[in-house]
Amino acid sequence: MKRITIIGTGNIGLSLAKGLVKSEFCKAEQITLTRRNIKALSHESQLGFVVTDNNVQAVQDADIIVFAILPQQLRKVLEEIAPVVKDSDQIFVSVVSGVSCLDIKEVLGQGTSVVRAMPNTAIAIGQSMTCIATDTAAPHIVKEVEVMFETVGAVVVINEDLMTSATALCACGIAFFLRAIRAASQGGVEIGFHAHDALKMAVQTAKGAADLLLQTQTHPESEIDKVTSPKGCTIAGLNEMEHHGFSSAFIKGIKLSAQKAGGLYNE
Repeated sequence: MKRITIIGTGNIGLSLAKGLVKSEFCKAEQITLTRRNIKALSHESQLGFVVTDNNVQAVQDADIIVFAILPQQLRKVLEEIAPVVKDSDQIFVSVVSGVSCLDIKEVLGQGTSVVRAMPNTAIAIGQSMTCIATDTAAPHIVKEVEVMFETVGAVVVINEDLMTSATALCACGIAFFLRAIRAASQGGVEIGFHAHDALKMAVQTAKGAADLLLQTQTHPESEIDKVTSPKGCTIAGLNEMEHHGFSSAFIKGIKLSAQKAGGLYNE
C-alpha cells in the first residue's frame, strides 16, 4: 500500500489527492497533505486525509512525495527535508515550474528518483493535460507517476528539456483559451445577445470544437475547411482576425510564457 505525501496543498495538490481517491488509486488515509495553515484543511481531515504542517514528518514515512508549491518556496522545503530523505526507495514528483530534476537532486542527493509533472487547473475536474518527464528515473517509476496523473486527465511523457514549453502550452494555455472564450462571448454581446447567453454559447462552442478534434483525431484546418464556404461569413471572420494578428499574438504569448517559466526558480 503506497503512502503519498503532497507538500503544498493548494488547488493542484488538493485536486490530485481527490482524483487519486476517486479513481481508487489509493485511499484517503494513505495520503498526507501538508500546508502551513492546516486549519484550511479541516474539511480534508474529515474526509480521511492525514493533514499536517510538518513537512519532515510527512516525508519520512512516504513512498511518493509530490512537491506542489511555488518555485520560490522549493529550495527551502528541499533543504528542510533533505536530512530524512532515503535516496533509493522514495519517488519525488515535482509539479513546480522551471525546476529541473538536477536542481532537486543537488539538494536531496544524486541517487534520488525524481519525476517532473506539469498538470493544469483542469485537474480540478479530472480533465488535466499533464506532461511528465525525468532525467534518470527508471521506466517503472515513470510509469507509476504516469498512472497517478491519468487519474486526473490525459498524460504525455516528454523529454525534460521540453518541460518549460509544456508549462506554457498546457498550464498557462488554460488562461489563453479562457481569454479566447471570454472574447468570443464579448463578441456575442456586441451582436445582440445577453451576456449570460453569449458566454454559455461561447463555452459550449469551444467545448464542441475541442471534443470534435479529440474524438475524430482530425487536424483543426480540416474541420475549419468544413465550415468555410466561398465568399462565406466564416472565412470573412477568420481573415479579419488574422489581419489583426490573432494566430501571431497567440504564438508570441506562448513563446513568452515559456521563456518566463524557465526562470522562475532562480528569481
